Amino acid sequence: MLARVREILRKTRFIAAGAAATAVGVLAAVTVGEAAAPAAGVLGVRLGGDSAETRLVIDLDRGATGKVSLDGSGGRVVLALPGVAPNANLQGAGRGLIKAWMIDGSNGAARLQIDLAGKGEIKRRFLLPPADGVGHYRYVIDIAAVGPPQAVFTSRPASRSAARPAPLPLKKVIVIDAGHGGKDPGARGARANEKDINLAAALALQARLEKGGKYKVVMTRSTDVYVPLESRVQIARRAGADLFISLHADAGADTETRGTSVYTLSEQASGRAAQFVSKDDWFMNASLHGGDKGVRDILFDLTQRATKNRSANFAEGLLERVDDHMPLLRRSHRDAGFVVLLAPDVPAVLLEMGFVTNKHDEALLVDPRHRARFMDSVGDAIDDYFAGQTQVASR
Repeated sequence: MLARVREILRKTRFIAAGAAATAVGVLAAVTVGEAAAPAAGVLGVRLGGDSAETRLVIDLDRGATGKVSLDGSGGRVVLALPGVAPNANLQGAGRGLIKAWMIDGSNGAARLQIDLAGKGEIKRRFLLPPADGVGHYRYVIDIAAVGPPQAVFTSRPASRSAARPAPLPLKKVIVIDAGHGGKDPGARGARANEKDINLAAALALQARLEKGGKYKVVMTRSTDVYVPLESRVQIARRAGADLFISLHADAGADTETRGTSVYTLSEQASGRAAQFVSKDDWFMNASLHGGDKGVRDILFDLTQRATKNRSANFAEGLLERVDDHMPLLRRSHRDAGFVVLLAPDVPAVLLEMGFVTNKHDEALLVDPRHRARFMDSVGDAIDDYFAGQTQVASR
């Protein structure tokens, strides 16, 4: 058994110290008495090529593997880099087929996002070890055009008389989910159905986020239609979402109960999440096809734990912001196994905005002016969550 676990660790290259804590019982026998090596660091990012084929090179101080979750067919490439820990989030302007790129990470894992100027696909990717006078590793990704490119991006060196142009910002993708809809009315209040309250709030939040131009907003529904719960999660993952927020209105038998609460994924639901996503073979299928189940389980666990930490961080900041506009329910940060929270690689929260069964909360939830202020505070929490995470990469 010990030899088997060591083989799994060797294949995945999980050299972060956090791997021991994540895999708990399986990894304990290996890590006892063995010092964990530090994660690979990002030394820099370089681009080259043209509108037909563009190369992005990540310079690393140690070797690493990559796992593709979005291949470029939707205009974005997303690559997970287990065992890579950048000192800070990095982003930069593009060149050729690449419009912009960003690397972020936490808990010993990094994620590369590439926005494409047109239709493209990953032609090849590989790791180059130190050689030919280069003393570090290089992770290379080649993007090839599919059809005529929509635009060409070039990076020009700064002259003495002109300042270096600022890189194009890479917009964060926010998925807003208006709970219930269509044949599913949700909870019923004295004045409105939950599905209508949720949709109105979702549209107000969309307007707030799009007003500043910093985000790409994706709606799971923007009209009174029914969307299956599984489809809502798939929408977020296929969009390469950086954050998923599901809006709901609560209900209770006691009409005096009122207040806002936020749910994140519970520890008890972790196994259910693995079963749920495996139905469609979602998790890193491109890079784990035919691979070892033990490796996949460890990858899943590491990714899910990092995502749950991010979800919890956002939930705490969200409660601080909305507290000015709605009373908070006792024990306002809760956990559950709701389907919409099950994506292993998308930070997600379910916001119960108030109780439709309480006359005071319902009056506020149906008031357009209160709704606008409430959703502004949610937007402020989203701004807070991403603020300070991005450092423009010097090149």
